[in-house]
Amino acid sequence: MTDETPITALDLPAAADLPPEIEAYFDKCREKLGMIPNVLSAYAFDPAKLSAFMAMHDDLMRAPSGLTKLEREMIAVVVSSINRCFYCLTAHGAAVRQISGDPVLGETLVMNWRAAPLHARQRAMLAFTEKVTTQSAAIEESDRQALRDSGFTDRDIWDIASVAGFFNMTNRIASAVDMRPNDDYHAQAR
Repeated sequence: MTDETPITALDLPAAADLPPEIEAYFDKCREKLGMIPNVLSAYAFDPAKLSAFMAMHDDLMRAPSGLTKLEREMIAVVVSSINRCFYCLTAHGAAVRQISGDPVLGETLVMNWRAAPLHARQRAMLAFTEKVTTQSAAIEESDRQALRDSGFTDRDIWDIASVAGFFNMTNRIASAVDMRPNDDYHAQAR
């Protein structure tokens, strides 16, 4: 697979003119990442949908939170591992490797998060993440209390649920349209 491979299995060409704020965002991606992530290019057929996606992603993954950036990326990887989302496992696995400086951690989370050397706080967070992904209707107060007992606030619990929910949505879209990750992600932070 090369970066000339179609980004998705759908024929949805990018809008002819993207708004200046999206062009500026793409320029920032090129500057910081050396590429425009394919998920953004995939959404470029509809600037309104792309703007909504970017706003939600950036709020969940970059805004102030009791969760670290690494913890949020760990949630993304665990959700994506359970859902077997090729795009998100590749992109967010690279982010975990990069942020943590630990390629083994990134790979372990992709394969089986329970085998990773994690702190009790992170284990509680990822156990909750797994339950949100596999059986959200079965979540009860004892699940939230386990997070509180591990040091999370109610706001943190909201953020864990929100990040897990967002990636459950994006995994399903990425898988349904056969979204392909940028080749660059495969080699990053190894």
